[in-house]
Amino acid sequence: MKESNPDKLCKDMFSHHVIKQFVMLAILLCSFGMAGLASAERIKVVTSFTILADMTRQVAGVHADVVSITRPGAEIHGYQPTPQDLVQAINADLLIYNGLNLEQWMDQFLQHLGDIPSVRISAGIAPISIDAGVYTGKANPHAWMGLENANIYIDNIADALSDIDPQNKPHYMTNASQYKARLSERILPLKADIAALPEQARWLVTCEGAFSYLAADLGLKELYLWPINADSRATPQQVRRVIDHIRLHDIPAIFCESTVNTAPAEQVASETGIHYGGVLYVDSLSAEGGPVPSYEDLIVVNVNTIKQAIDSGLTRTQNE
Repeated sequence: MKESNPDKLCKDMFSHHVIKQFVMLAILLCSFGMAGLASAERIKVVTSFTILADMTRQVAGVHADVVSITRPGAEIHGYQPTPQDLVQAINADLLIYNGLNLEQWMDQFLQHLGDIPSVRISAGIAPISIDAGVYTGKANPHAWMGLENANIYIDNIADALSDIDPQNKPHYMTNASQYKARLSERILPLKADIAALPEQARWLVTCEGAFSYLAADLGLKELYLWPINADSRATPQQVRRVIDHIRLHDIPAIFCESTVNTAPAEQVASETGIHYGGVLYVDSLSAEGGPVPSYEDLIVVNVNTIKQAIDSGLTRTQNE
């Protein structure tokens, strides 16, 4: 690949020369107290993406400053960290990331951070395997989409915070317990709404196969165009396979996630005549004031969107 290629230039931002310059700059800024460090009373935690940042804030409360490397609305799999991301993370007390092959850039990122403690927060999850494409047999990384898994994430976050800030462990444990209770109270009734749908209509059809844990949690059968965003986009064969399944099973609706091109899903809806249910959220929260500014909102909005779209699809079919 030629050096003038934009993708190569973007990757070159991670060259050792540039990294060294920004690391030295960060060290100097830290030395002079100009790097925006967390206050003396609070630890600084950096997370790989916005959902983990929100979960961590809920557990940390007032005892940590939490920032996300990726921004709201970002696509996580193929993200390319910038030197500014390193500067932001270089003075952190803890870095939290998902693992399970989600952040394919994380190993290189960690190599340049030195001895900053890092935690793979999905530890203890029983992963669902990807069943198609080049990642067949590997773990589906979107484990936070299941409520039971979310509870494991929350417990892991509380443990990680307690390890680096033991004096505030009681606060972290209390916050984690209250957060899990709040999620259960809000999400469990929505599962009953899905269970009330006709059994033959309980399908979750999406662009990326990122909703396996949510589908399992809600008792939905899953169908998707491509298995993982880092793998591919919709090929004609993938589109045809989904169209054939929709017609075979009279599936009422299709969705696409917010961080990718929705045109393939809209094409399937157009060709089959089923309802296009709109976007679902999986890898990223929205900005404050958007539809899903928190993890709790993300799950609630997704489940309500699925329920309403399936209802609309069934109504359309009945009126034909």
